[in-house]
Amino acid sequence: MAVRLDTDGWSLLAAGVTVLYAAAMHWCMPTPTARVRAFAAPLAGWVFLLPSAMVKGYSVERTLYLYSGVLLTILVVLVPTARRVAADIKEQEDKPWDKVPLNTFSLYWMIGSGTACTALGAYLWPHLGAA
Repeated sequence: MAVRLDTDGWSLLAAGVTVLYAAAMHWCMPTPTARVRAFAAPLAGWVFLLPSAMVKGYSVERTLYLYSGVLLTILVVLVPTARRVAADIKEQEDKPWDKVPLNTFSLYWMIGSGTACTALGAYLWPHLGAA
């Protein structure tokens, strides 16, 4: 199984994943501050990651693959536990001096799904087909 996309294809895919991520984070995050922080992450990726990769001579296709993979991993990790994570974020912003107790289900979901996404990405890396 090889994914055969050129730079334009990977750019379009990464842009689509960015829009999906922004919409999901707007839905998941409970406060305007959290929404702005969640929106700034992919923006920083576009602004700093791609030029840095090009200057260092890394493959743009693989850089966009990693960028898209990280955003999709965050979606898989956060969206199913969005209500619980949102409640924890809101509580932490309301009481920054108090420690918010860890939600056990969310912790196990995030560890398990993050591990699965990382393993899938590691499996797909050699089959990417990019130069």
